[in-house]
Amino acid sequence: MHVNHYKQYSHNLGREMEFLVYGHSGRPIVVFPAQDGRFYDFYNFGMVDAAADYINQGKIMLFCVDSIDGESWSRLGENYEARIEQHNRWFKYIVDEAIPKFKQIYGDRTGNYNCKFMTTGCSMGAYHALNFFLRCPDIFDGVIALSGLYHAGYFFPNYNNGMIYENSPNDYMRNMSWNHEFLGKYRNSDIILCCGLGRWEEECIKDTGDLKKEFDRLQVPVWIDFWGYDVDHDWPWWKVQFPYFLRYVV
Repeated sequence: MHVNHYKQYSHNLGREMEFLVYGHSGRPIVVFPAQDGRFYDFYNFGMVDAAADYINQGKIMLFCVDSIDGESWSRLGENYEARIEQHNRWFKYIVDEAIPKFKQIYGDRTGNYNCKFMTTGCSMGAYHALNFFLRCPDIFDGVIALSGLYHAGYFFPNYNNGMIYENSPNDYMRNMSWNHEFLGKYRNSDIILCCGLGRWEEECIKDTGDLKKEFDRLQVPVWIDFWGYDVDHDWPWWKVQFPYFLRYVV
């Protein structure tokens, strides 16, 4: 398996950011860590090994990014505006700095410098994966989101802030109009949201179900998959779910 570690200075964040790349060809997938997680967590928790066959066969490449959730979403009790502004700096780092670097790496290995990316993640990583996909369908053409919370109010109770709204999929999808320019792109993408019915999934079940209603209203084809009551919000199940869904998108 090809594995490469990179450091990249982010002008948006004013610091070096790190990421890991697994694989040599195939569908490129940006991996977002779980809450407060790091770029190496996908490997440490066994997710890379779970997808090893797809990586080694050249069917996927994983680009595992770092998060700054501890400075934004998880910084409960601090000023809302400062927290969401820091999130937006990280958002711009991903879109304006990391993605161009990923395209260069992918192009150098495959000859395709104009690829689109899937996104994926578990828990908070699922939120980030879906939010980036929904906000930037010119960059991303698919998402596998496992056990996500998709309303910003969980971290910003009773918010009244446009920047927070723009990062709250349950809210902005509820208000999306039938003629929105993104809908055609959504309909031509692979959208998979999965959630167990077991322990620690209650909020995720509700948010996933609410999103299904909005996708149905907008006639966007999605795969919403609720697994059994023994399926908990935890890594052992995500290691099963991730390779299961990969077979349908590569």
